[in-house]
Amino acid sequence: MQEYSATTASASGRPRSRSITVFIALMAFILGAALVGWATSRGYLQGVLTAPDAQETTEAVAETLEEPSALADAATTPAPQTPAAQMAAISSVEGRLAMLEDRISRLDFQTDAASGNAARAEGLLIAFAARRMIDRGEPLSYVADQLKLRFMNAQPRAVDTIIAFSKNPVTIDELSARLEALSPGLTGVENKESLWERARHELGALFVIRRDSSTLVSPSARIDRAKVMLTAKRISKAVAEVERLPGAAQAQTWIADARRYEDVQHALDLLETTAMLEPTRLKDAEGHKVDQPSPLATPTPAATPAASEPVKPTG
Repeated sequence: MQEYSATTASASGRPRSRSITVFIALMAFILGAALVGWATSRGYLQGVLTAPDAQETTEAVAETLEEPSALADAATTPAPQTPAAQMAAISSVEGRLAMLEDRISRLDFQTDAASGNAARAEGLLIAFAARRMIDRGEPLSYVADQLKLRFMNAQPRAVDTIIAFSKNPVTIDELSARLEALSPGLTGVENKESLWERARHELGALFVIRRDSSTLVSPSARIDRAKVMLTAKRISKAVAEVERLPGAAQAQTWIADARRYEDVQHALDLLETTAMLEPTRLKDAEGHKVDQPSPLATPTPAATPAASEPVKPTG
């Protein structure tokens, strides 16, 4: 009896569970159909199921890309101005351009002035170097090339004089030593005199009373003055004293060398003056003409011929 009741309960439970399942599925179907109908009425379902055309997609992307450039063009495009505003803008731009041109011209002038002054300073240093080598009796070497490059156009004779002298140099010390060696022959005292005759001549000269004028014109006094003039580099006066000596004929070679030394000193002086004052014919290290006037030059035109006067060697 108990077994029958259990079987009857299990058989009655199965139909109930099946009916519940069927009811839930029916409700879900109804809800789904209602949702589809609502989406169709709104148009959502057609947008999801229908794919957009490729052309429409391309046009949309192009419009999207063109929008920023259009905005940028609109931002950069100036707003229309009134004629008065346009004239004011044009006048301000012209004023700024005029100021810029003035500044550029001043900078060009200052640059040219600096370049010209540098070229003149370099030329002056080259002339100083040549003078130092000449005084030492050394060859000019590379300085000769610089002299030709910078000064040949302005002072060709002075450059030739300096270069020719450097090939056979003479120094002040050498001239003084040679004058000392020539002194006995220049004073008229014979070198063949014996020792007793020289001593007697010197002792006799100690007790001879002479007037001041005769003492000043004596050969020994002239030689002493010539030595002093050589030390002071007053070559012309030293040569003049030697030429008045009784034996001046024996000093012709010495006189010629002394005059050559004087000529080269004048040539060096002229190159130094040219480096400072030459207005047009001086050149720089690259061979370009120095057009910038010297700051030391005076406005009077009298200074130009003096700076360009050629050297006139004597002898």
